Amino acid sequence: MLMLRSKKLLAIDPRSWEHPADRAAMGALRAIPGFDELLKKILGLTSERAIRLLFIANSVRVSPTQYPRIKRIIDQVVEIFDWPKTPDVFVTQSPFLNAGTYGADDPFIVLNSSIIRTLDDDELCAVIAHEMGHIMSGHALYKTMLYLLVNLSLSLIPGADILAVPIILALREWDRKSELSADRAELLAVQHEDPSYRVLMKMAGGDDLTQLNLNDFFDQAAEYENRKDLIDSLHKLMNMLDKTHPFAVIRLRELKTWAISGQYQAILSGNYQRRGDAGQDFGEEVKGAWDAYQDEFGRSQDPLSKAAKGIGDFVNQAGDNINKAFSKMFGQDNDRP
Repeated sequence: MLMLRSKKLLAIDPRSWEHPADRAAMGALRAIPGFDELLKKILGLTSERAIRLLFIANSVRVSPTQYPRIKRIIDQVVEIFDWPKTPDVFVTQSPFLNAGTYGADDPFIVLNSSIIRTLDDDELCAVIAHEMGHIMSGHALYKTMLYLLVNLSLSLIPGADILAVPIILALREWDRKSELSADRAELLAVQHEDPSYRVLMKMAGGDDLTQLNLNDFFDQAAEYENRKDLIDSLHKLMNMLDKTHPFAVIRLRELKTWAISGQYQAILSGNYQRRGDAGQDFGEEVKGAWDAYQDEFGRSQDPLSKAAKGIGDFVNQAGDNINKAFSKMFGQDNDRP
């Protein structure tokens, strides 16, 4: 396994690798008036314990005697990231090539059984490290909330069904951006690019590498990126709205760009932020991430990306409307100063 010669990243802070789009989207999400209130109400209807119990009941928990191959890999990933706790991992029966992270106080990882059959050890390491990245960045709480909002009836909270719609859309947008951060985490764990690229190829449409060509897949990514007229841009946007992950070719391009940017190699050389280091406060971090995100929009030649520069006013107004609705629902004064 490549992991056997991977460098340990002692006390690494996930902010060292998080994608600016992820951090900007999370900052915007937390700034939505009423978001924290709805989060409390939703989590009050169920619990992390109930979700965990579901997987205990209907999946296989990884241990030294159940899926020892997975146990060995998760232990190595935790060691590379110098993380203080090894999360539980469950394997659930599913033909879909996917994995997930759930929970709040004690998050855990779920691997679909098809992943175990389809991926080699290095590719499997990439997927597990990807989910570990979500845990380290604190994504599991918000991913769990999105899961509950989509799958749980909100009829017990008056008006919540209507209020949840914009928050679901905002969560989905953030959720897609969070995948870009987790992709970087997997690269830092495996410390070799090819396994991540192979996973994306397999997830896109094939599990037989003898029938696939990575260079051709990169050509696909370039073709998608270069389709930038207004009609193509509109189709790109509409195709993405209900997706939980960015398209495979987008993730391929983003990861390759980061792999050659210098930041990746700097981290492997020991130049990264460590947990416990003094850093910027949350407001400054979000501002910096948002500035980077806006700069990316500014460089883009995509017509819809250019139009997205003005989306802030729309989101701000929507937030005010949600805030007023929550004030009436809960009898609270959530108005902005």
